[in-house]
Amino acid sequence: MSATQLLQAALGLEFKTQELLRQALTHRSFLNEQGGVSLDSYERMEFLGDSVLELVISQELYQRLPQLTEGELTKGRAALVCGESLSRVAESLSLGDFILLGKGEEASGGRHRESILAATCEAVVAAVYLDQGFEAARRFILNIMAEQLDEFCREGITTENPKSRLQEYFQSQGSPSPRYQVVATEGPDHNPVFTIEVLVDQDVMGAGQGGKKSDAERAAAQDALDRLATE
Repeated sequence: MSATQLLQAALGLEFKTQELLRQALTHRSFLNEQGGVSLDSYERMEFLGDSVLELVISQELYQRLPQLTEGELTKGRAALVCGESLSRVAESLSLGDFILLGKGEEASGGRHRESILAATCEAVVAAVYLDQGFEAARRFILNIMAEQLDEFCREGITTENPKSRLQEYFQSQGSPSPRYQVVATEGPDHNPVFTIEVLVDQDVMGAGQGGKKSDAERAAAQDALDRLATE
């Protein structure tokens, strides 16, 4: 089974035009080394996927949160369709394992870089849209972003949310957005306990545990805030 077939099985999709998915996974550095032009990379598809994502997320927030103002909806969309959020989605789908990278980009950690993961996620959305139409892309987006959407609809962007406070802190410092990674999963499938670390660049800023990934992420963010407060 080829890499693209494995990914399609993981995504629960079957592409009519396989080349669309391959292009969505092709980084410019791969073409520079293997031969090809930048227009054959995922960059144009990234542009389209971003627009499809924004429309789907905007519609979902508009329908699910009728009490929010235009400004609050805009903030919510920005929080959901951002590099940190989309890179987490890409990690949950293991997209990094399938990206076609040049040797130099591979050696420098490109397979785990937030910007590359987020761009690939957007490009895959565009591939679904181009191959199967808007409704299929909408279902795909709502499926892969269900956890982020539910979390935002439950909590919103508030000063009481430690993840929001941590992101605002590092943005004010001109630093990259925090990213969250699962480092351990314990317990039975019906009652797991997740251990998650929050990182900025490659530095671990905090860690937390929870029965849901979102709970563990909030605990990790609070741990990071507590550590920053003592520095």
